[in-house]
Amino acid sequence: MAGQIKKMLDQIIETRSQGDSFLVLTTKTKLVLKGINPEKYDRNSEDNPWVINEVRRIAKEMGVAL
Repeated sequence: MAGQIKKMLDQIIETRSQGDSFLVLTTKTKLVLKGINPEKYDRNSEDNPWVINEVRRIAKEMGVAL
C-alpha cells in the first residue's frame, strides 16, 4: 500500500505540533536531522520497509504512538 510512510510522518507532525505552525517546522526539522525528510514522501511514495521501521523508531523516541 503506497503512502504509508507519508501517513505516519503526517501523524507524527500533527501529534507533536497540535496545530502550532512553529512546532510543525521544528518537528519537520527534527525528522530531517534524524535522517527522514518528510518533504520527500507523498501519498504515491513506495513503502520501503527500512524507512517504515525508522519512522516507527523516531516516533517512539518522540513519544508518538502510531
